[in-house]
Amino acid sequence: MKQRPNYLAGFATLLWLVLIGLPVYVMLGAALQSQSDFSDNGPLGWPDHLTFHNFVYDFQNGFGQYFVNTLVVTVSVVAIVVLLVPPLTFTIVRNIGRRSTRGVFRLFLLGLAVPAQAVIVPMFYVMSQVGLYDNLIGVILPTAAFCLPVCALILTGSMREIAPELFEAMTMDGASTRRVFFQLVVPLSRGGLSTIVVFSALQAWNGFLFPLVLTQSESSKVITLGLYNFRTQYGTNVPALLAAVLMSTVPILLVYLFARRALIQGLMGVGGK
Repeated sequence: MKQRPNYLAGFATLLWLVLIGLPVYVMLGAALQSQSDFSDNGPLGWPDHLTFHNFVYDFQNGFGQYFVNTLVVTVSVVAIVVLLVPPLTFTIVRNIGRRSTRGVFRLFLLGLAVPAQAVIVPMFYVMSQVGLYDNLIGVILPTAAFCLPVCALILTGSMREIAPELFEAMTMDGASTRRVFFQLVVPLSRGGLSTIVVFSALQAWNGFLFPLVLTQSESSKVITLGLYNFRTQYGTNVPALLAAVLMSTVPILLVYLFARRALIQGLMGVGGK
């Protein structure tokens, strides 16, 4: 029996594509035209003459430094999360039957209930006292700390999907805990690992509060703060601003495109056993 086409679903899909594509069109069109053309054509107008001057202007006004700083923060945060979370969640999953392990895990997850705004003043004081104010390390550490509870929750759900029989088989073969972790758990947790990598990278790349409060000099600014440079007392250079936004979205978009399949699989495992 031939199914009738679902026109309602098709219309909803088309509407969704328009809602997603319109901001991209505005951003791309504005980035490729001069400020005077943008004022004449409006946000929905396509440029009469394409120009890459906005991208050159961005780099002349420090975008390159902001990009490098943001990349350093993001790579460092992801590295900390990947180094700490998998061994932590492996220990939790293998010892979840113990009351002490469950208590530590619940205490660790209390970090989900603590907003960054609630600790920003003590964080500023601590970083100032230890000499990490206006230093990228002072941004990296608290950003990674706030990523740990969510990443631990995600990866714990992914590791719980591994059949206990596989652990028993490797143990009976004489495999050490280290071998079980690297040869069994890590390969079977690729979905969860991809998820925490993308999540922590997004949190670090788009971070605003910690860089705003814990940095001051131009040499320590990240992209989210550097975008303010395109605002003046007389107005905002919209084409240059949107060109900077466009360039800032490309790296994290590439990360998502390469990890999207594993990301979806990892999210499906969050509500595991």
